[in-house]
Amino acid sequence: MNLKPSRAAKRYSRVAASATFTLLLAAITARAEEASASPQASENLFKWINFALVAGFIVWLCLKKGPAIFSRRAKAIGSAIQKSTEAKKLADQHLRDAEAKLQNLEKEVAELRASAQHESAAEAERIRAHTHSDAQKIAAAAKAEIAAAERAARLELKALAANLAVNGAESLLAQQLTPAAQESLINNFVKTLDGRPN
Repeated sequence: MNLKPSRAAKRYSRVAASATFTLLLAAITARAEEASASPQASENLFKWINFALVAGFIVWLCLKKGPAIFSRRAKAIGSAIQKSTEAKKLADQHLRDAEAKLQNLEKEVAELRASAQHESAAEAERIRAHTHSDAQKIAAAAKAEIAAAERAARLELKALAANLAVNGAESLLAQQLTPAAQESLINNFVKTLDGRPN
């Protein structure tokens, strides 16, 4: 953006300043002719001359310094517009990135949910298998314990039966073994020993 005044603009400002100054001089001359007719008119003439000088100086100052001031201001405005355009582009890019991340976030959440459900199902199946394995181990241990208890009970029953048999035989023997029968048994035993060689 070229903000320097062109040659045509400078020429136009010079022509406008010259025309303004010429009009002011013509007005002053006309007033001077009127002023010569009356003393108050000469006072008004000096006021108009003073006004023309001040107005001419202001016009000259505006024409001399105005383009530079307006040029600087235009440059500042142009720079601010450019910066705001760049900031808008950057903000738009951030917005697009945020929208893309938001769309990806929804996909990621859906994937995480699916993954969590899959892992949950796998964990439930693992727990079921572990529980089944533990149940089988407990059942096997219970069977072994029952078998051991059964063997112990049989042994105890055999020992009890043997004790009962011994006690019954003992009582039967005590009833049938009288002193005469004992003597007869001992004599028979001694006779069998006598017939054996030493």
